[in-house]
Amino acid sequence: MPFLHDTFPTLAQTLPHVSLGDGPTPVRPLDSLGFSSEVWVKDESVFGNGGWGGNKVRKLEWIIPDVSRLGKDTMLTVGGIGTHWGLAAALYGHEHGLRTVLAMTDQPIDDHVRDQQRRLKASPATLHYLHTQRRLKLATPVLMARYARKRSLPYYLPAGGSSAVGALGYVETALEIAAQVAAGELPEPAYLVSAVGSGGTAAGLALGLRLAGLKTRVIGIVVNDVFPLDAPMIADLATETELLLRDRGAGLPDVDLGPDDVDMRLAWLGKTYGDPTPLALETLALARDKEGLELEPVYTAKALGAIRDLDAQGFFADGPVLFLHTHGPRSDV
Repeated sequence: MPFLHDTFPTLAQTLPHVSLGDGPTPVRPLDSLGFSSEVWVKDESVFGNGGWGGNKVRKLEWIIPDVSRLGKDTMLTVGGIGTHWGLAAALYGHEHGLRTVLAMTDQPIDDHVRDQQRRLKASPATLHYLHTQRRLKLATPVLMARYARKRSLPYYLPAGGSSAVGALGYVETALEIAAQVAAGELPEPAYLVSAVGSGGTAAGLALGLRLAGLKTRVIGIVVNDVFPLDAPMIADLATETELLLRDRGAGLPDVDLGPDDVDMRLAWLGKTYGDPTPLALETLALARDKEGLELEPVYTAKALGAIRDLDAQGFFADGPVLFLHTHGPRSDV
């Protein structure tokens, strides 16, 4: 049973869920990277029972049943040409009888992106290359009409699945973290650090940590410059998710969540989305060699690189840090 259903039992009848992975995902200290602070990792890379893993699968556990609840059979979503989200949506959607249409824009190309493009072309997704944000904006309503079935428009999802429904995946994960703290598997983090590409993970975590009674502060390492990913945006999405839960009958405690409750950092973005910064590449190699963590240069290596920088500045002096490792490749995909 999901922690959300266990914590708020009325949601079991009003908020459908489908299990796509096994939790809780493991937590462990990162002892070999030379940190002066206490740094732990929660390894979301192992979450997912299908062809892809990581944080996108957490979101799909709530999105896929919502698509079915509305009687739709097609999801239309957007992302870069190396989108992790789009691949996860295509693979898990297909397993549940849903068609996925991806509208994609350009991003810097490296070996990682080439690998993703190969996976996307081999997936069940229908791919549209729009190249620029302007063309994507103009084409989206046309694609919505094109893939309508019996006057029913596709289920539209923003980049990264970062809707109020998608953010539930990380409300759930925050409750899971609280359970691990209560069980003594993890010290209560003063900070939780995650890459932020579309906002849903950070928003869900911020809301879920407050619902769980933890004081942990979310620090988002922004890796996407396509649209604003500032603290007000994250707080607004968290509030939308809170209102969704209340609308479905959850008896939530009072949650006073605002922009001051989250911290979004732009310093590690690089020139643009997908730019493989020197610190990210160095961190990727260090994490692989010292800790066996398989990061990638777009999201997770930038987030862990930011932790290295902040640790060197003494930023984490007042408590443990939890790094959320969100990338989940599969060798057979």
